[in-house]
Amino acid sequence: VGRCERFELFVAGREIANAYSELNDPEEQLRRFQMQQILQRSGDVEAMPLDSEFVKALEYGLPPTGGWGLGIDRLVMLLTNRKSIRDVIFFPF
Repeated sequence: VGRCERFELFVAGREIANAYSELNDPEEQLRRFQMQQILQRSGDVEAMPLDSEFVKALEYGLPPTGGWGLGIDRLVMLLTNRKSIRDVIFFPF
């Protein structure tokens, strides 16, 4: 079974960033796409369609990959000592 590592960065009790590794096992990815097809046939509108081109690309080989996302709004909250995200974004909710 493929494994995806994930962590979150917290500073002063606030989440600042998310980081993760990508699933790059073609057999596991195909199995997950097939599970999504079963869900789709049972009426799940959010289920993902099978992406055979993506699986084929994985079969050629994908080195370990990952990514991270830094919440600029949350970083600004930290730097300006704001308690609410509404204090640092530029549009109303």
